Amino acid sequence: MHDLPPLHTLPAFEAAARLGSFLAAAEALHLTPSAISHRIRQLEEHLGQSLFERRHRAVVLTAAGRRYLAVVREALLRLDEASAVLRAPQVVRLRISAAPALGSKWLVTRVTDYQQQHPDIEFTLGTATGLGPLLNGEADIGLRYGEEEWPGLLAWKLFEERVFPVCAPALAGALKNPADLDRVRLLRHPLLSWQRWFAAAGIKHPEPASGPLYEDALLMLEAAAAGHGVALMAGTLAQPYLDEGRLLRPFAEDCPDRSFYVVAPASVQEKPAVMGFIRWLLRSTGGKV
Repeated sequence: MHDLPPLHTLPAFEAAARLGSFLAAAEALHLTPSAISHRIRQLEEHLGQSLFERRHRAVVLTAAGRRYLAVVREALLRLDEASAVLRAPQVVRLRISAAPALGSKWLVTRVTDYQQQHPDIEFTLGTATGLGPLLNGEADIGLRYGEEEWPGLLAWKLFEERVFPVCAPALAGALKNPADLDRVRLLRHPLLSWQRWFAAAGIKHPEPASGPLYEDALLMLEAAAAGHGVALMAGTLAQPYLDEGRLLRPFAEDCPDRSFYVVAPASVQEKPAVMGFIRWLLRSTGGKV
């Protein structure tokens, strides 16, 4: 680093080599031709090499000049790129992986509100039901439905859920009491227990062993709205359909079930923007930060 040439000479050299003229280089760099000529001479004296052959109204690189130009041009390009990165505003990214129904029916509007308050944060939203995106580093936080234990992850409870049957309006008229469910198709989800709801409704009935099984609650909601059967559903996810009249609650009985959680790898504790969003979500739902 002790034998660097005067750095102000390098742009002059590159411009003169690129344009083939001291005069053109002077115009490009907003200098006088004599200033360009002086800087080139200063660089050549430092290197002990002639870099140009001076011709009438033009200059041509020597063999040494051509070799040196390749290095100088690469160095100036890398400096320009590094400077552009530092000058550019820093983007903070927040990658969210949400269970599909919760993401579309609950999270999207909240993310929009939060992003309006924090325009410096760039959100990426994806949907998944498993924990893979969180465990393999593809997502910063996840919103999932489940129990208290989340092995390998930190977890904060958003809110507890109550579940109840929902169906299309066309089916609701035939359901006068919970026992009438024996005569209709029951839609099933791996995390939602019909047996638990039957007990809350005062009916001794085992968990259905048949009927369509949906791993995605959003698909099950759409199937119920299309009249494919009666779905047992978490209230938060069913509410938009109830508000629109696409689904009805045939019975008043409900029962407690699992909860929605924010889950994340421990590394998020070192990411202020991610932790800020988690705290905001918890405050908005009454959860504990």
